[in-house]
Amino acid sequence: MTGPRLALAAALLCSCTSPVADANSSRSLAMNPIQRPEMYIIGAQPVCSQLPGLSPGQRKLCQLYQEHMVFIGEGARSAIKECQYQFRQRRWNCSTVDNTSVFGRVMKIGSRETAFTYAVSAAGVVNAISRACREGELSSCGCSRTARPKDLPRDWLWGGCGDNVEYGYRFAKEFVDAKEREKNYVRGSEEQARMLMNLQNNEAGRRAVYKLADVACKCHGVSGSCSLKTCWLQLADFRKVGDLLKEKYDSAAAMRISRKGKLELVNNRFNMPTQEDLVYVDPSPDYCLRNETTGSLGTQGRLCNKTSEGMDGCELMCCGRGYDQFKSVQVERCHCKFHWCCYVKCKKCTEIVDQYVCK
Repeated sequence: MTGPRLALAAALLCSCTSPVADANSSRSLAMNPIQRPEMYIIGAQPVCSQLPGLSPGQRKLCQLYQEHMVFIGEGARSAIKECQYQFRQRRWNCSTVDNTSVFGRVMKIGSRETAFTYAVSAAGVVNAISRACREGELSSCGCSRTARPKDLPRDWLWGGCGDNVEYGYRFAKEFVDAKEREKNYVRGSEEQARMLMNLQNNEAGRRAVYKLADVACKCHGVSGSCSLKTCWLQLADFRKVGDLLKEKYDSAAAMRISRKGKLELVNNRFNMPTQEDLVYVDPSPDYCLRNETTGSLGTQGRLCNKTSEGMDGCELMCCGRGYDQFKSVQVERCHCKFHWCCYVKCKKCTEIVDQYVCK
């Protein structure tokens, strides 16, 4: 169990805190575990009491399920990677103002971007834990025990070792949501609104993984005749989960807290979001200029596409400030030939290309 993996695990836990409540906390971002590798000893179990960011309930779960922590870290890593892929062509590209936390101060605002990070982080935990169960890495779970699908052909066998998405979902719900559920805010307050927003988006992330899990089959038979098939439940590629959550991000619902302490739509002309939808309670900054308060890095120095009319285009990416052009040398493999037997030999081609960066 390596330090970096545990650091990622704790980073995920910190991303699940309520930034509104913690905005005035004396806890320094410099204490984030990413900057404290000495807290972890290679080959040792995590010292749950020393992991910053854990609520009392999460600390108890950590002590009970210490072997799960490394996979929470892997889930966090995949979530960060997916977030950065999905927003690579946006003004906000899932980065942070400083190096002391993963998602940075952007998490202080209950925006669409924060909604996505909560959802993809929760999805990452479900994904990693479910797969760890199948691979026999956890003592408390094994292969999936999902019932045989009713529409599966009768002569196909149901019994391969599937990803245990049921266990992954349950564990992620108990662990990730624990911090939010332990808090007791004044009914109708902004803090309660943010807590409810976080819980909604956590659930949407978990359901995305659950929804996209599907049946996978393998053929058996002489000379590939496929006279028999064995099938099992298999997680979808995490990229599909990211794609689905990105769609949910684009259609996220603006919410506000009612006097009764429940989230309600800002605009009643829209349908009430389901448990699979993302919600937000604060408008997003434009992310054009660097602003440490909102967590915006700005777009100065970002590459842009001169010919695109989308968000990656120079006009939108640079927020109307203009852009500079420069030439760069790109080296690529080319003129590849297959040689018997059995390798491919390529040449290196050099090309000078025009690139554009925001002023």
